[in-house]
Amino acid sequence: MNNPVIACQGLSKSYDDANVAVDVLTNVTFSVAEGELIAIAGSSGSGKSTLLHQLGGLDRPSAGTVRIMGEDPSKLSESARSRLRNRCLGFVYQFHHLLPEFTALENVAMPLLIRGDSAKQSAARAESLLASVGLSDRSTHRPGELSGGERQRVAIARALVNQPACILADEPTGNLDPRNAARVLELFVDLQKKYGTAVVLVTHDMNIARRADRMFVLEQGCLVAEKNPVC
Repeated sequence: MNNPVIACQGLSKSYDDANVAVDVLTNVTFSVAEGELIAIAGSSGSGKSTLLHQLGGLDRPSAGTVRIMGEDPSKLSESARSRLRNRCLGFVYQFHHLLPEFTALENVAMPLLIRGDSAKQSAARAESLLASVGLSDRSTHRPGELSGGERQRVAIARALVNQPACILADEPTGNLDPRNAARVLELFVDLQKKYGTAVVLVTHDMNIARRADRMFVLEQGCLVAEKNPVC
């Protein structure tokens, strides 16, 4: 694969539990191409969120490497890692993690303000993204004044606002009722195609996973694709 957005090689992660090593990920190797939608499925506790944290440079691997746009975040300072994440990645979680004291517009604009864009530019870009998710009329509302589906749409707009190379989505519809989950998923896929953003989507729902360009399953710390083990 030429110039992958994210690539991991021999990625392993273990934790100490009462001086006993617990392996969570074992020798995971795969790459994400520009504009590709990849789903990672697996049961609860299979290591899906741990893998997403590794791919996002939020945690250091026990072995192997992760590269984000060719850079290894584990070799960067904390400030450089933060800049890399802000520049190249967007994050969507099961729970929206919006800042409750700020409006929808301010929440969406926040990544741009953090990277140093002007308030005017940030607000204009945020307004455009809120329009894309159908929330132009809710831009001045705070998270507590929005429904669960609306809050998740704001979170998706925030993830896209800095035009990231890849979005890492951890169960983005897992906290919604089936109707809102289906609407948010359709919107998410449509926007991913519209903006050409790569997405790594973690889910326990196989119906959602099958919407992806490629689907992997985490089994006992190993990444399995199309019945061919990757580890």
